[in-house]
Amino acid sequence: MILRKLLLVGLLASLAACGNSSPFGSSDADAYERNQRRAKQQLEANGVLQPKRESIFDLFQNRDDPNTTIEVNKYLWTAAQDVLSFLPIESVDPFSGVIVMGYGTPPGSNRAYRATVYVRDPALDARSLNVAIRTRSGPASRETVRAVEDAILTRARQLRIADSKL
Repeated sequence: MILRKLLLVGLLASLAACGNSSPFGSSDADAYERNQRRAKQQLEANGVLQPKRESIFDLFQNRDDPNTTIEVNKYLWTAAQDVLSFLPIESVDPFSGVIVMGYGTPPGSNRAYRATVYVRDPALDARSLNVAIRTRSGPASRETVRAVEDAILTRARQLRIADSKL
């Protein structure tokens, strides 16, 4: 008799543990909603979330913080991919302006190269471009890097001129 009662209590306790709601009247969904609201309030207070726009005219105002937004020159970006098209692209980050390319051999050569291109400014300028090139045996010569940078800048200027004729 006592064994039956203990078994029944144990069965009822395990069944009660399977329910969705807690004994305090709050469900997991309520806790999730509270946590989401709290996280959103903290992000707004820290300035991570952008303020809401009030009208259509707010779209034309420049509210971007220059310390948090990064801009790259689209002509340098495209020219770097054009000039180094023989290299496979490993990773691209258009927000920070970094293109990482894997090993590849240029046409008419037997030496494999690898390049990392960093476009760090929206200006179409040599100071906006930084190229690092490696071979399998170490860094490429300074003349090779300079020639690739010059080719990227020349191609970027060509793209800019072609774009202005539209």
